[in-house]
Amino acid sequence: MNDKKKMIKVISLFSGCGGMDLGFEGNFNVLRKSVNPKLHPEWIKNPVNKYWVRLPKTEFKTIFANDISPAAKASWVPYFDKENNNGSLFRTESVVDLVKRHMAGGSDTFPEADIIVGGFPCQDFSVAGKRNGFASHKAHHGGFLNGDEPSEENRGKLYMWMRAVVDIVRPKIFIAENVKGLTSLADVKKIIENDFRSIGENGYLVIDAKVLKAQDFGVPQTRERVIFIGFKKESLTKKALEHLRNLKEDSPYSPYPRPTHGDVDKNSSLFPYITVQDAFVSLKEPEASLDLAQKSYSKAKWYGKHCQGQSEVDLKGLGPTIRAEHHGNIEFRRLSKEHGGKYQEEFALGLKERRLSVRECARIQTFPDDFEFIRSASARGEEFSMSSSDGYRVIGNAVPPLLAFHVAWRLRELWPKLFKKGRR
Repeated sequence: MNDKKKMIKVISLFSGCGGMDLGFEGNFNVLRKSVNPKLHPEWIKNPVNKYWVRLPKTEFKTIFANDISPAAKASWVPYFDKENNNGSLFRTESVVDLVKRHMAGGSDTFPEADIIVGGFPCQDFSVAGKRNGFASHKAHHGGFLNGDEPSEENRGKLYMWMRAVVDIVRPKIFIAENVKGLTSLADVKKIIENDFRSIGENGYLVIDAKVLKAQDFGVPQTRERVIFIGFKKESLTKKALEHLRNLKEDSPYSPYPRPTHGDVDKNSSLFPYITVQDAFVSLKEPEASLDLAQKSYSKAKWYGKHCQGQSEVDLKGLGPTIRAEHHGNIEFRRLSKEHGGKYQEEFALGLKERRLSVRECARIQTFPDDFEFIRSASARGEEFSMSSSDGYRVIGNAVPPLLAFHVAWRLRELWPKLFKKGRR
């Protein structure tokens, strides 16, 4: 990138509360231990204190965001639209309705942009769900479809509507992400790649999608996401086009970031995985905290080991995958001895059995503490309040911001080599 810091415009689809958007823009606090200075010394230039550093700000800027969830908007707007705080950058209409409006003559529906990112809904591909895939009976607006037959507007086909937006805007790059489970569901991965490749006459060069493990990038959580990346062929340099067409794992043109954390005995350039205990540094107990997100946690009781979410987090290990749909059964911060808990010394200090707080889930996902997830509308003169259920849901639906930052930084490094100058 040049020193002028030219803004690179990003359209964000299925934005949720903005995990991908935050990662692309940078300039947020992460644990020092989450940054590997051997591989990224430039990321530790802004220390906050002995535990935290502030990641660099990038040239990427979200100019348009969309999600059907009012809770997602309530969390997104105060962080990303601080100047106006009026929600003008965030649309709560579905992608289907936005595309239909454009096709009906709404030429200003989508702004011009360099990148489109989107985490199209994953429930229909997740191994934790019913795995209906493309045959989902859920509709694009969140309800159910009318009739027995799935349509092109079902939740499992929403990537095709993202494809439509890419075809309308024609950005230099698009990035789509989903759960790893998608890769084991028949030929879903291959079908999606081919559908994106067929955009327009000259089309997009879509490289083989790759599964990234969040824990390999300083995220204290076992979370795996499949990343699809496509490049506008006519905008690429001749050399970039050649390399991307024959892309190899160690290619200098690979857009996938290099892992920074892992098994240090096997690779000395890596840092150890980040633990739950690392993530919870300096957090006070809910009763002693002023942070609404830390004070908020599910009061669902322990139902027995046969149910999901009845286990206790391992403070010395990686955190569990933070789920959006847990129905109150989010994992426990600590369990009593009767329920098989390990941290009995904490009970001796007067602490009680409880589930993970909303803030603890946000920490495991690498959201900074200044990102709000619990809001009182009446206290702030706003339209929408956010409960603990809303907070858990939008956090669980998000891409870990630090993982997204790795993807964004790698594209930032490659940008001058990828594209012809002055070419959209």
